[in-house]
This record gives sequence, C-alpha cells and structure tokens, in this order.
Amino acid sequence: MPSEKGDPTTAFELHRGSLLGLAYRMLGSRVDAEDAVQDAWLRWSATQRLDIDNAEAFLVRIVTRLCLDRLKSARSKREVYVGPWLPEPVVDAEALSSHAATELAEDLSFALLLALDRLSPLERAAFLLHDVFDAPYASVASALGRSEDACRKLASRARLAIKRNGPVPSAPDNEHARLLAAFVEAAESGDISRIECLLTEDAVALSDGGGRVLAALNPIRGAHRVARFISGVVRKQIEAGVTLRVENASINGRPGLLVWADDQVVQAVAIDVDDERIATLYMVLNPDKLAALSG
Repeated sequence: MPSEKGDPTTAFELHRGSLLGLAYRMLGSRVDAEDAVQDAWLRWSATQRLDIDNAEAFLVRIVTRLCLDRLKSARSKREVYVGPWLPEPVVDAEALSSHAATELAEDLSFALLLALDRLSPLERAAFLLHDVFDAPYASVASALGRSEDACRKLASRARLAIKRNGPVPSAPDNEHARLLAAFVEAAESGDISRIECLLTEDAVALSDGGGRVLAALNPIRGAHRVARFISGVVRKQIEAGVTLRVENASINGRPGLLVWADDQVVQAVAIDVDDERIATLYMVLNPDKLAALSG
C-alpha cells in the first residue's frame, strides 16, 4: 500500500470513495458531496502531513466538519423548497460504499436518506460515523468536537429515530425488478385498477420537482389516489404528444427506472417494497438533480 505520508494525491485517493460516500449520506446531494470532498482535498494538500498518524481519520474529520457547515445553509434552503424534497439519485452506489462491515454500510436507499434528513446534523454525523462507517467513538468525538459520552447519546437518539422512521423491510432485487416491470406496463395502459393492484393499501408517492417542473406539491397517500395520479400523468403525456423512453437502472443501489425524453433524463424512479407490493414511489423530476444522469 502506498505511504499516506508520501505523495498527497496518492494518499488522498486511497480514501476518496469512502469520503464521497460519507459526504453524500450527510448532504443527500452528489454534487454537494463532490464539492465537499474537493474542499477537503485542498485542505489536505496544504497540510503538513508528516505529523498525521492516521490520514483517514484526519480526512473524515475534515469532511464531516465541511458537511456540517453546508447543512446550515442547506436547511435554510430546504425551508423554502417547493414540494417534497428527495435526495439526488445516484447510479453508481458502489463508488459511495463505506467499505465497513456494518449492517448499513451499503444502504443508500431513499428511505434511509430521508430518515437521516429528519435528524439533527450532529445526530446524523454521529450515527453515520459510528453505525455506518464503523468509527470508534473517540474518532467521532474528535470529528464533532464533543465528548465521547455526548457522541454516544447523539448516535443512540439517531439509532432510535432511524428504527422508527427508517427503511421498510427490504426485498430482493429481483422482486423490485418484477414490480417495476409490472408497474411500467400498468402505467402505460392507464388502467387505474391494474396500477392499484401493485400498491400496498397505504402506498405513498413522493414527487420532487423542486419548483422547476410540474410535480405534486404534497405526498400522495393511499393506493387508489396514487394509481389515479400515475394514470393521470400518463394520460396528459399522451395528450401532449410527449414520447418517453423508460430504462431499467440501478438507483441508489437498488433496481429503479430512468425516464428519458430525447437525450435527457427527465425522471428517476425508486421504490420501497413491502409484502410483495410497492409501498413507496420516489419520483425525482427536478432537473438540477438529474443533470449528471444524462451524460
């Protein structure tokens, strides 16, 4: 393994993936995460590294603090965000792995990211560092500038909130893929009853347009209402003569859909599955969050 006290670029690149994964989980935005990691690189390259015993812990501390600073402005922007906010979808989840042997190390689901978003910034950081990235509480305390006991309490509160509000029971990828294929067929038919049969009774549809494109301003709840909404969207597209292409894709590490209009991705779709039906539909339409997927 290359020396972490040698070439700064080589040493930094050893940890870039996990740093990007931490920043994305903290911020819910791939673009903002990349900006945070770039800022960390600038600080790292200007640091006297001979006195640093653990480069990874040093870099994690920098990225965590950069993300905490960014969350202050992100929260104020979120207060005026138009409609439901969803994370920026990613199609290369493996590049954001924490590389830790924890239960949630590979989980980038929208359900988990939304549960994280409900936490305070410090709770989120403590939970991610300890429960997802397997950092000891001494390292968490150093990153957050809090005592180890305080960090244990932060992580514990976060853990309880994640358990209460976090992901639904996971389903195998082939179950996701089967339901998505059936959903596309039912949606294209416009048959409300066919769509409804694929949804749990208390299904929820979240549609994030960010005020940039037409989208539902509130969560749509209940199988029949969700089915009517999907059918209505398809009908309007047909009436407007819009031709869309639906493509299977990995969205945040699970089977999902990308919807294309010409050479642009106009929607990314992810789902939660419960009892062999779709429990939640996550529909990202905000073009700012889709720009990177069209390349």
